[in-house]
Amino acid sequence: MSLKHIFTVLILVFNFSGFAQKKIFTKNDVVSLAKEANQLMKVGNFESSLIKSRLALSQAILLKDNNLIAGSYNTIAANFDQLSESDKAFYYYNKGLTYANKTNNDVLKNWLNNNLGNIYCFDKKQYAKGIYHYKKSLQYSTKIKDSAEIVFTKLNLTWAYFDIDRYDEGLPYLKYINKYHKKYGESSTIVALNMLNGMYYNSINDTKKAFFYFQSAIDLGNAGDEKSDLSYSHYEFSKFLLKNGDYKNAYKNLAHFNVLTDELNNEEKLNKANVAGINLEIDEYKREIDKIESEFKIKENALLQEQDKNKKIVIVIIAILLLLFFLFYFYSQNAQLKQKNKLKDLRSKVQENMINASINGQELERKKIASFLHDNISALLSSAGLHLHAYTSKNQSSSQEISKTKAILEEAHDQVRDLSHELMPSLLARFGLFYALDDLCEKNSNSILGFEYSSSVDKKTRYDEDFEMKIYFIIMELLNNIIKHSQAELAKLSIEENNKFLHIDIIDNGKGFDTGKFHILEGFGLNQIKARISNLKGNVAINSKPNAGTSIEIIVPITYHKKTIRPVFQSQ
Repeated sequence: MSLKHIFTVLILVFNFSGFAQKKIFTKNDVVSLAKEANQLMKVGNFESSLIKSRLALSQAILLKDNNLIAGSYNTIAANFDQLSESDKAFYYYNKGLTYANKTNNDVLKNWLNNNLGNIYCFDKKQYAKGIYHYKKSLQYSTKIKDSAEIVFTKLNLTWAYFDIDRYDEGLPYLKYINKYHKKYGESSTIVALNMLNGMYYNSINDTKKAFFYFQSAIDLGNAGDEKSDLSYSHYEFSKFLLKNGDYKNAYKNLAHFNVLTDELNNEEKLNKANVAGINLEIDEYKREIDKIESEFKIKENALLQEQDKNKKIVIVIIAILLLLFFLFYFYSQNAQLKQKNKLKDLRSKVQENMINASINGQELERKKIASFLHDNISALLSSAGLHLHAYTSKNQSSSQEISKTKAILEEAHDQVRDLSHELMPSLLARFGLFYALDDLCEKNSNSILGFEYSSSVDKKTRYDEDFEMKIYFIIMELLNNIIKHSQAELAKLSIEENNKFLHIDIIDNGKGFDTGKFHILEGFGLNQIKARISNLKGNVAINSKPNAGTSIEIIVPITYHKKTIRPVFQSQ
């Protein structure tokens, strides 16, 4: 190790030991360290750059700053890249890209992808992966609108495609570079650009232009200090000359290529030797830093343990208080909710009882009116008609007034009879529920809307009179709703008796409705139907979708026939 190197390391150790003891690494400190490491790398002081970039990396990890972590990895990788340690560079570039992808730093993503593309293409010879990373780099450089980076990345893509003889794919990038290199390109890449042009014109057998560009690349390379691009130019030029039969000059250029390659290899070996020395210096520095930090950490850990203990006690107390608070809160909320639900259920029950009372009153009134009309008014009208008929037969009188009176009496009798049957259908009273429902479907069917009736129950089956009447009027109301609102062409009513329950299904193919907005559609008719079914201890389910029809399922426990005398209404 040189005296200069030892002096440099001692200064760095002294400076950074002071940092470690004071423990004042902030984000700004790490940013400053990273910048210094980058500058040292640019001037070729890889040793100091690696020391500073590693320290910046360790502190960036403590700060959990993905942007600084990715930047530090990139600087470490770039140092190894310059020292021809491609495997180490490849490892650190990948680590850097992992963290960069967690950030919005498109500039750093551009660099890392470009550097990985270089290693894949020119060290590992894995061109597919290299081109992938170059294209990712191009996406980011385009996104950040960095014209110089766009030119540089497209030059790399051209070189990668040309190196594997895919000239058609590389040509668009070459055209772009030729157009914009003078404005945005770097002077260090002018040799490579001329070489690539020579390679392209060689591929299309334009010997004049190929010769011009190869010779330009070599002249520019000899005037500068970029040995690598000059070496490649001699190699590609020798291939061109060999192809065109100029064996003498082809051999000369190949000899120049070998000389330059040997020089580059010797420099690489020297760099690797320096890397070994640098690694030893870095290890020595790390041991010194670790010793200083370990002493600090012992004291720091003792303090942290005490703080942690006190923190746990406070957390437990707070947790207990919060638990008690939440338990009290949930208990009070639960009590209020139960009270609200109780009041809601009570209101609902009262409302339901009121509706049921109203329905029962209506049905009782319906029976009374029907009975009165049939037994009294209809009988009186019939009697009046008989007396008038007897009078006209006896007196052989056929005056116009008497004929009109007879017609009026007959019409009144018919209207009273129809009203009586509407209030209490005679079929329902005389023959029972199933005859009456079959007749109801038949009467409501027409050429626009057809009602189909089906039942597995014998038509002669009779239930309790009130039960039959309630079921009949529920179904009648639902059929009326289909007629008024559904716009259906077909409706089906089916009834089954199962385990002392009556199953009623009513289906139509009408326009349907959204059951999620059912509360908006509910009117007195539907409320009344639901209340009637609830009063019978039954359940109702309504399934419907817009333009998909409606199906209603009703299940009610059957109230069987009671041994009571039932009035029979006979049509006159």
